[in-house]
Amino acid sequence: MIIKQVNLETVVGPTTRNLPENTLPEAAFAGKSNVGKSSCINAIMNRKSYARVSSQPGKTQTINYYNVNDAFYIVDLPGYGYARANLEAQAQWGRMIDRYLAKSRQLRIVFLLVDIRHDPGDNDRQMYEWITANGFYPVVIATKLDKIKRSQIAAKVAGVRRGLSLPDEIPVIPFSSVTKQGLDEIYEFIEKFVLNDGE
Repeated sequence: MIIKQVNLETVVGPTTRNLPENTLPEAAFAGKSNVGKSSCINAIMNRKSYARVSSQPGKTQTINYYNVNDAFYIVDLPGYGYARANLEAQAQWGRMIDRYLAKSRQLRIVFLLVDIRHDPGDNDRQMYEWITANGFYPVVIATKLDKIKRSQIAAKVAGVRRGLSLPDEIPVIPFSSVTKQGLDEIYEFIEKFVLNDGE
């Protein structure tokens, strides 16, 4: 996949009632705060810092629509599970994510990001259940692959599968935004399910 142009086209905040009525297909990215979601999206878009990367978790509090090549949207969902956010803010982010999953007409695939170094937590499991409850089976991206040894990969991927109780057909892609390992596999899923509608 060759990324020719990227444009942050729409930003939806907590008080925005209506989602944009896009005509292009969408690929959504969900993940816990500080899981490396912005870095992953930047790698996919072949941009160094287009999606905001912050040292402070919980900064993504909006739904951001990136128009890629005038062919599809990457939809960056609010990071969840930031412990220092107050309960109302956490609930607000949850409502935004749930509303998007339930109401977006152009959503074709959901990528769920988890940190490969740690077993999935309660928030990750809840996000997985939200995704499946809305009729989608996510592709799991296990981020920060460069932080572990190669000999640990198989065991860590097995831990992700066990922690989310994943059926065998749901893929787990070990990914590093530093080395770009796993990027080609992500592109393949986008091309198949977003650009070619599963064909």
